Amino acid sequence: MAENEGLLTLEQLQNEVNSGQIDTVVVAITDMQGRLQGKRLAARYFLNEVVEHGTEGCNYLMAVDVDMNTVDGYAMSSWERGYGDFVMAPDFDTMRWMPWQPGSVLLLADVKWEDGTDVVASPRQILRKQLDRLADLGLRAFVGTELEFIVFRDSYEEAWDKGYRNLVPANQYNVDYSLLGTARVEPLLRRLRVSMEGAGLYVESAKGECNLGQHEIAFRYAEALTTCDNHVIYKEGAKEIAAQEGMALSFMAKFDEREGNSCHVHISVRGNGSGHPDDSMVMVDESDHAALSPLGASFVAGQLAHMRELTLFSAPNINSYKRYVPGSFAPTTVAWGRDNRTCAVRLVGHGAGLRMENRVPGGDINPYLTTSALVAAGIDGIENEMKLEPALTGNAYNSDLPKVPHTMDDALRMWEASDFARAAFGDEVVDHYANMARVELASYSSTVTDWELRRNFERF
Repeated sequence: MAENEGLLTLEQLQNEVNSGQIDTVVVAITDMQGRLQGKRLAARYFLNEVVEHGTEGCNYLMAVDVDMNTVDGYAMSSWERGYGDFVMAPDFDTMRWMPWQPGSVLLLADVKWEDGTDVVASPRQILRKQLDRLADLGLRAFVGTELEFIVFRDSYEEAWDKGYRNLVPANQYNVDYSLLGTARVEPLLRRLRVSMEGAGLYVESAKGECNLGQHEIAFRYAEALTTCDNHVIYKEGAKEIAAQEGMALSFMAKFDEREGNSCHVHISVRGNGSGHPDDSMVMVDESDHAALSPLGASFVAGQLAHMRELTLFSAPNINSYKRYVPGSFAPTTVAWGRDNRTCAVRLVGHGAGLRMENRVPGGDINPYLTTSALVAAGIDGIENEMKLEPALTGNAYNSDLPKVPHTMDDALRMWEASDFARAAFGDEVVDHYANMARVELASYSSTVTDWELRRNFERF
């Protein structure tokens, strides 16, 4: 794929609008839940007004639950503060075609207050801050996210009407690596791949996974902010395309008792030409290109040191924690190993491709927040020259090492009590996302579940 293919400059946009090829510009921000929110603007209005001044949106977009309910507890947005606007400031480097929507282009925006200062709890701004800190060390982060999803033959509306029960998966048996099984849903997968290529994403492959109807499309790694931008655009586009095909797909972490949807995050650091040489080998041992350098070892050690207290940024929903089941390929133990999929951190690759894979995140993550946590933990490991414990060999599920938090309650307690999180992200960010977790826990605790009805309706 040619560099910048699928992306547009402002000059190209103007030409496409003048020729009648583009009539709509989608301006989007990423909310706390990792979803794209924004506006569809008339293209000429965008060029004449929004390019210079940006556009506005209600600041409740960073202070609602997943159902868009206004909830209490947020300092930046409330009834008392009047639910005013913030500015969506377009990032023109992200402007791209939307091949799945005729005549449309999309670009992402940073979230700012009207005086031009950052909305610090905005996920994209949180990541930018951590990447700036990494740059001060002479480093830049490269990231790849591996999103799994489950495809259903039902439409989203049919799934809603059925209460998400008795849905028909696109495959009726385990199609992990199966070419025959993936061929059953190849028309959808091919459209996803081609559309994402047309939107400027570098597609690598598609493969089946273990759960019924479960699949994964892999994209080439890129610098951290670009990967996170691509992640949220892909997720939005995949759902829109599935809906157009009369189908539904879900990235939720744990749809049923079988394998959950993971989002393994691969990350490495490279020099940026200032504090470290501008090359790809700063994490690599000079004599053994399959082993970590002292800097690389400290980066991974930071992940292990802070994994438990930062889990909220990798497991942001109550459902997230149901992935962590022994023998499920989702991790339960805070450990690292060389090409060991039972560990929370897996070291893989060699030479310039040497990287760590964090296996804690599920398909429901906000990639900006997850990546922010990984970068912040790695920075602390580097700055404090943390020593990496020996790699775990064998089955990490049977290890007596510390465990990944088992519930959102546990993760919330560790997050709020974390001096490290407050130092890295600031009190405003910690308190903001702690409130998000409390809102979800309160909603869940007041809900009567299907499990309770089946368990109790007749028997008590």
